[in-house]
Amino acid sequence: MSVQLYAQIVCSNARRLYAVRKQTRRRWQTIKQRARTWGRRTYLRSVSLVFRRASPPPLLLQGTVAAVAFVGCTVCALAQAQPALNSALANANTIGVISGGADGTYIRIAADLANVLDGEDMRILPIIGRGSLQNLRDIMFLRGVDIGIVQMDAREQLKAENLHNYAASKLRYIARLYNEEVHVLASREITDFRQLNGKKVNIDKNGSGTNLTARIIFEKLDIKPDFTTYDQGSSYERLRAGEIQAAIYVAGRPVRAMAEFQSEGRFHLLSVPFEGEIAQAYLPSRFTEADYPRLVDAGSPVQTIAVGSVLAAYNWPAGTDRYRRLERFVRAFFARFDDFLLPGRHPKWKEVNLAAETPGWERFKVAEELLTPSASGPERTPEAERFVQFMRNREVARSPEEREALFREFLKWESRRQTGTPAARSGTVRQP
Repeated sequence: MSVQLYAQIVCSNARRLYAVRKQTRRRWQTIKQRARTWGRRTYLRSVSLVFRRASPPPLLLQGTVAAVAFVGCTVCALAQAQPALNSALANANTIGVISGGADGTYIRIAADLANVLDGEDMRILPIIGRGSLQNLRDIMFLRGVDIGIVQMDAREQLKAENLHNYAASKLRYIARLYNEEVHVLASREITDFRQLNGKKVNIDKNGSGTNLTARIIFEKLDIKPDFTTYDQGSSYERLRAGEIQAAIYVAGRPVRAMAEFQSEGRFHLLSVPFEGEIAQAYLPSRFTEADYPRLVDAGSPVQTIAVGSVLAAYNWPAGTDRYRRLERFVRAFFARFDDFLLPGRHPKWKEVNLAAETPGWERFKVAEELLTPSASGPERTPEAERFVQFMRNREVARSPEEREALFREFLKWESRRQTGTPAARSGTVRQP
């Protein structure tokens, strides 16, 4: 039976009920009038008679209740259908990016991803994380996390949890990002890194990239400090109060919280030796007065070491919805990479080489195809086919750096060639 018919039944029964109640009110007035004259017994007999006559038939009540319930459920279902539809659309193209603490570089890089790539066809949701090691776990197991920023050496620590083989099969990298420098903030009374032996040194929370790298460095240099694991925010106040003698933070310079640290001339950044096994596992770097004017003396750069970082992703099976979301993200990220180099973005973007490889990691399939567009095969994308046409008219070398520069030039050429179709510029390349 249709909704319109049930609605008619409801209206008809409602009119009948209204008429019965109206008649009952009139008879009630009559009963009270007679009660004053006839006495109590006659009054009760009249009340019983009135309510027998005034009560609606049982079938009438049952039909009315059923019709009201049916129409109410139908209206509720129709009302709920629209929000459900809107919810599905809102979540269709969402990418969760796990990053780092509020004062670190990871969260600023994730915010840049959202500012550049977020739009009507794709939502980028930066998420505050708890460090590289935990970010790896979150990418593999936490619902809603598709991408994360992690240190290159973090995956090796999953061996202790028997997750290394699983991580090798389920994690891929989209691009190698920038190098993260090791910051050692200490009292000026400490002038050599080895003087931290036996001292209280904060290395951030367990599971963080800083905690991981700091333990490796001290182990390779055979230095045994008294580790503390306070969060970065509280460690600076504990350092100022004298509760700890040094605080370590592994992050891309400049770190806002450290740059704003009020040292009052009592603290400085300590040099980290680049020697022995350290030289085999890490890269040399340095801080200048321009990076931290309050912590580095003019004309006396501080030598340190750095570890690489990668933009990692979960290896979703090809053809799934999550895989298509990652594909859309990767194409937009590569197509609009020049926007990350504009003023206002984090200066670390200028260190990123999209074609740089990460030893021990396998690249996400779509990113690999975009960086090797000359590869033949049945799965070659339309962009790769057009790139081949683009390359035939140019004599170029095929080193990774030159291939990356050429690919950026190709995207601009593609955008100009397709008049009125700013796909390459906006990042809305072929939708899966």
